[in-house]
Amino acid sequence: MPFDAAAQVQARLPLVSRFRADPAAKSFDLLRTRLLHTLKARGWKRVAVTAPVAGCGTTFTAVNLALSLARVPDSRTVLMDMNFRRPGAAQALGMTAPGELAGFLSGQVQMEDQLLRPLPSLAVGLNSAADQDAAEILHGRSCAGVLEDMMLRLGADTALFDLPPVLEHDDTAALLPQVDGVLLIADGTRTTAAQLAACEKMLVGHTQMLGVVLNRARKTDSPLN
Repeated sequence: MPFDAAAQVQARLPLVSRFRADPAAKSFDLLRTRLLHTLKARGWKRVAVTAPVAGCGTTFTAVNLALSLARVPDSRTVLMDMNFRRPGAAQALGMTAPGELAGFLSGQVQMEDQLLRPLPSLAVGLNSAADQDAAEILHGRSCAGVLEDMMLRLGADTALFDLPPVLEHDDTAALLPQVDGVLLIADGTRTTAAQLAACEKMLVGHTQMLGVVLNRARKTDSPLN
């Protein structure tokens, strides 16, 4: 489906890819390069994007990182909105979700009917409605098989999973067996060291911490940690 760049600007969507000279866009490109180096070195593809608590900018980061990854020549990226509590990727992209993502993960909806391709190198799995049974959906017996089939059929090089906060729900923990690593988003104005430590404690033994991205950083701070 067409990706209307002009409409993005008019709607003031939180996308930085159109402004390539902007420091924020450069930060996402740098994050993309560091992430790709790590994934390639370890043979990994699946990355969970989450935060300690709500409001840290997880969806903002996941969407803009996906757009940055999609600019890499001869690459294929998939972005999945797995935050069933507060799905926001469709709104951030200025797109309309074709339906509820739960149907796709349960095997009831075909990939061609759920995933959209706004760019030649980017596929997105959007969610049209919140679902409080999120953890049960991700624990579902069919979820792992559906995601594996999706990766194979798309030939995806990188998959980003936008997930709810680690410390507020068990949804992220439910999906950890399906990902290779976690990118943790911290809010430079409110995230505490104790919250980051609690997240690391919860993740240890289940998956790898790929790094911490500092969102809303002060000008003297690095946007990447």
